Order: sequence, then C-alpha cells, then structure tokens
Amino acid sequence: MSEKKVCLGKIVGVHGIRGEVKLKSYTASDKDIAGYGELEDKTGARRFSLRIAGRSKDLLRARIKGIEDRTAAEALIGTELYAPRDVLPDLPENEVYYEADLFGLKVLDTQKAEVAEVIGFYNFGAGDILEIRLKNGRSEMLPFNKGYVPEINLADGYIIVASTAMVFLEDEKDSEKC
Repeated sequence: MSEKKVCLGKIVGVHGIRGEVKLKSYTASDKDIAGYGELEDKTGARRFSLRIAGRSKDLLRARIKGIEDRTAAEALIGTELYAPRDVLPDLPENEVYYEADLFGLKVLDTQKAEVAEVIGFYNFGAGDILEIRLKNGRSEMLPFNKGYVPEINLADGYIIVASTAMVFLEDEKDSEKC
C-alpha cells in the first residue's frame, strides 16, 4: 500500500432485495462519492463502481457493479471505500490539508521530542478530536484546535502538541512509579 489512500465512505446496510447498499459518505457533498471513479476496499483487493440510486434517511442508497442480490450486498456491510489521495480536488486557499493527511504523522512535544503518532481523527458533534498512540501503545484523544495543536508540518511529517495537552504523559510517568 505505497500509494496514500483516503476513506471516502462506508457501506453500512442494505436496501431491498436487488443488491442496493446503504452508504455513509464522508465527502463534502455526500453524492460526490460516486464521482471519484472506482473505489476500493482498505487492502485494495476489491474494487467498486458506484451509482447513486437515492436516499434512505440520512444515508445514500447505491448500486455497485456486479452486486445483484441482497446476500451479496450484505456481505459488504462494514466495507470502507477508499480512493487514491491524488484524485481529491485541490483544497481551498484557506485550507492546507485533508484530515487523512494527518494519519501516521509523528506527534512532538513543544521541545520537539517525539511522544506519539496520529492514529485517528473524529468529530462526534462537539468539535474535532485527534487520536494519538503514545510510545507505550496506549491511545489518547485530545481536542484538535490551535490551543492543543499549534503546529502542523506535513512536509516534515509531524505535528506539535502543546505542553498543556501533554499532562496525560506526566500522569503516565507518575503511575509507573507506583
């Protein structure tokens, strides 16, 4: 998997008996997911050509080439749909990265010591959250804002996390003494 891929959506259910799937799209305009060409699963082993068929509440209904019945559609539930990073449109002038560009970046403290790696990016409704994996394997979540993440350097592959956000690292060191 040398080419960087971005998850554009996920198959979350089925609709009817003719192989339609319910799809959660992560694109800015949900129907745009079908405009990125052939998508693939996380491993790249399976490829999917989508055609949007309609809506089912807040989800899209889609037809996938080669999927003709409910049983075949059910087998795809949980499949994430990926596209190569380079097919995404250029970012607006005021934005410099896609969320997917943050995955795998080193997390440095304000003294530039490596303390973790970015493993997730979420928004549960109250703002963006960054998930990081500490050196000991434990993961932590912190708000993704300038107060906690004052610097993002994609070119050199790291983000800086402010000292105030690193209190959990101090707690971890104290617990090791017990």
